[in-house]
Amino acid sequence: MIDYALLKQLCQADGISGDEGAVRDLIIEQIKDYASYEVDNLGNLLVHKKGRQPASVRLMVSAHMDEVGLMVTDITANGFLKFDEVGGIDRRVLIGKQVTVGRQNVRGVIGVKPIHLCKGDEGKTIPEMSELYIDIGADSEEEAKRYVHPGDSVRYHSAFLENENTINAKAIDDRFGCYVMIELIKSELAYDTDFAFVVQEEVGLRGAKVAAYALDPDYALVLETTTSAEIPEVEKEKQVCNLGEGAVISLMDRRTIYDKAMVQLALDTADEIGVKAQVKRAIAGGNDAGAIHQSRAGVRTLAVSLACRYLHAPSTVAAKADCESMLSLSRALCEKIAGGALEP
Repeated sequence: MIDYALLKQLCQADGISGDEGAVRDLIIEQIKDYASYEVDNLGNLLVHKKGRQPASVRLMVSAHMDEVGLMVTDITANGFLKFDEVGGIDRRVLIGKQVTVGRQNVRGVIGVKPIHLCKGDEGKTIPEMSELYIDIGADSEEEAKRYVHPGDSVRYHSAFLENENTINAKAIDDRFGCYVMIELIKSELAYDTDFAFVVQEEVGLRGAKVAAYALDPDYALVLETTTSAEIPEVEKEKQVCNLGEGAVISLMDRRTIYDKAMVQLALDTADEIGVKAQVKRAIAGGNDAGAIHQSRAGVRTLAVSLACRYLHAPSTVAAKADCESMLSLSRALCEKIAGGALEP
């Protein structure tokens, strides 16, 4: 069963790319009594979990700690904050949203020129990032600088909500992947396994590149979330994947062609253990697999993802049934891969 209290803690922790410390500290607190670990120079948390016996191959299980967000770039004379994006964000989701700024956790709201002051078609277009601002209630640059400075992180301020069927929160991408790895580390594993909680995925797969080089695995299992678009007016073939249909197995994206034997193993294993799994019906985007599979002499790599609506928005939605399926499938795949199921 999923521990939604822990998942809530992970999702509500703040950790945009390059500022993942609070998330990492929370994870360390959870796993420190179950495995050995180290933090590398980039901020990745590398964990080695002893199993009941040595593994036949070296397996790296990976999820990223960072979330998308914003960064303060300037403060205006009248106390408003200008900003730019950290990671890929659809500007349409930002206007009017609450945010948390800087180390003093100042609350603010993202604003834009009022509609009644717009001219021509100005009010019908999506504003550029440079046209938006954050209002923290300051009335001068001097007052604002008591609380925030250029370079400060800006994080979505969103509640964690759940009902019988779904969860709704910021940063499900990829705190659910982190959650699954925590649960695996806390459990008794059949074989020795390496886990990498990596940084800076959202700005170019940077942490994963370093982690894969350090761990030098034979195989990698990347635990992610992926966009689901089964919403009104989107044709079925363009919906990518669907909430409630289980863990999502990627075939190919813009950075990786996934190992075909590993893909088949994932689908067969889902059938074997009686959980739902679905194939991602789009070749788009990318994740840390893009860096991992090209490390050193190459790494055989598979991505298993949680279907999630409104990815990278302040509030994202996932199905509880899919959370359970992904946890069960990830556990079974770890044992099979580390046990040599794919070896000749």
